This record gives sequence, C-alpha cells and structure tokens, in this order.
Amino acid sequence: MMWGQLAAKALVSGVLVAAASEIARRSPGWGGLVASLPLTTLLALTWLWRDTHDPARLADFAAGTALYVTAALPAFAVLALAFRRIGFVPALALGCGVAMAGYGLLMIAGRRFGWPV
Repeated sequence: MMWGQLAAKALVSGVLVAAASEIARRSPGWGGLVASLPLTTLLALTWLWRDTHDPARLADFAAGTALYVTAALPAFAVLALAFRRIGFVPALALGCGVAMAGYGLLMIAGRRFGWPV
C-alpha cells in the first residue's frame, strides 16, 4: 500500500472522530448518535473492499464487528453509571475491564462456535 493512501485513510477516519467529539462537546446526545453510527465500520469496509475485493473477508469482518460491538455494549452501560459515581479515570478503568471481559468471553465462545473473532 502506498503511504499516500494510508495517510488519506487516517485523515478521513480522524476527521470523523474529531467531528463526533466536537458535536458531543456542544450536544452530548447528538455526539453520542454520531459516535454510535457505524461510520468507522463503513469506512473500514470500503477500504477493505478497495484493497482486497474479497466478499468473504468483508462478510467475516462485518460479522466480527457485530460480535465485538455486542460484547462491548455492557461496558458503555457501566461507563454511564460510573462516570457520575466514581470519577473519570476509575470509570474508564472499570469500563475497559468490563469490555475486556466481554471480549474474552466472546473469544472463548467464538472458538467454540467457529465465529470470526
């Protein structure tokens, strides 16, 4: 892959993250909506298609993404509660721990059932 293509991917992806954080600064609800949109996934699917033209790889990527998002959802609920009660850094640590536990359980289940994780 050419460095220019990689830089373009990084720039477009970074602009989306920056936009979500700026919108959230003004309106947390709208920022949450933008952050929850599968923009990163759609971009990654687009880049992956452009690079490989492999529909099976795209399907596995989409399935893996759906599984990992599902595994991480409890962490967001924990973060929403913990930010108000225990502060930023401990809440982030707790949320990361919950997400990692979800990912670990998913990987165990994924190996057992042959999921693309």
